[in-house]
Amino acid sequence: MEEINKLPVERITANSSGLNLKIREVWRYRDLILLFVRRDFVAQYKQTILGPLWLIIQPLLTTLTFYIIFSKIAKIPTGGIDPILFYLSGITLWNYFSDCLTKTSNTFVANAGIFGKVYFPRLVIPLSVILSNLIKFGIQCMLLVLVFIVQSMRNDLTFNGNWALWMLPLFILIMALMGLGLGLIFSALTVKYRDLSYLLTFSVQLLMYATPILYPLNFTQGTLRNVIAFNPLTELFESFRYGLFSIGAINGTGIIYTVSFTLVVLILGIFVFNRVERSFMDTV
Repeated sequence: MEEINKLPVERITANSSGLNLKIREVWRYRDLILLFVRRDFVAQYKQTILGPLWLIIQPLLTTLTFYIIFSKIAKIPTGGIDPILFYLSGITLWNYFSDCLTKTSNTFVANAGIFGKVYFPRLVIPLSVILSNLIKFGIQCMLLVLVFIVQSMRNDLTFNGNWALWMLPLFILIMALMGLGLGLIFSALTVKYRDLSYLLTFSVQLLMYATPILYPLNFTQGTLRNVIAFNPLTELFESFRYGLFSIGAINGTGIIYTVSFTLVVLILGIFVFNRVERSFMDTV
């Protein structure tokens, strides 16, 4: 009995603060994060014929579809950027954001079985989603570079680097945090209101058309331009393309607005996520 009493004891108690990130505790479970990253990446293509090749095929087919419909048929200009590169760059960035948002929003419902059996910081799951999607984003970025080389040989394009090129990792980080924050909010809400997951899927589709993926911002006019500019993703896409192609400009006010929006949704997302974490098993 004395030997049992000497064993180390770890108490698991509810958080008193909804904004506690548990950074030290999450760091202790970093191996688990890497395990979930590997699980997400492998499981997605485990029983497919082409496997990870879909990471290349999907954006290429989507780019070709957009090129035929919006460039050749609808004749929508791309602001001086090669149409193939314009669409592919937008699709690459959009895929990363939409995957971060939709997959993070399913955290509680999809992992209820694991959460009910073993304890670990629940933020491990959404963080692993962000990282696993970052791997896919990196692969599609390499595809973008390859397509740029091919298009440069066909159309005599030249790469004109600028200072914004070095800010691309910052833009990607902002987009990841925005997707994480919005995903945490929806993950907390869908625990009780499951139909919100259908609303999110529909909203993400609409949001794609309200984001300058198929057209540059300067193509819009009047009220429509103001609505598109109100979208916090707009400046990220415009800045991302400016960093790659040196065409367009970066709006400082737009970046400040986007960063402010990201911080608000991230703080709110962490707060509601931690609040729901304490009692979600009773609902699920």
